[in-house]
Amino acid sequence: MRLSSFWELMADEFGAGYSKVLARDLVLGELGHRTAEEAIEDGEDPRTVWFALCRAQDVPESRWWGADRPPRG
Repeated sequence: MRLSSFWELMADEFGAGYSKVLARDLVLGELGHRTAEEAIEDGEDPRTVWFALCRAQDVPESRWWGADRPPRG
């Protein structure tokens, strides 16, 4: 996943403003107790970060690829 797709999914799911706050402030145990921003800066795949955020925020799996995108198998 490209970083631009990560931010697009974040904005679609959480809103343009809140997605940036969430990425900056929410510490994710699944990512080694780092925020999404820290994990991405450390070279973590944005897809891994996105899925960790989805799980942490209880986003239904049906929306993990965005509202209009079918899940990839």
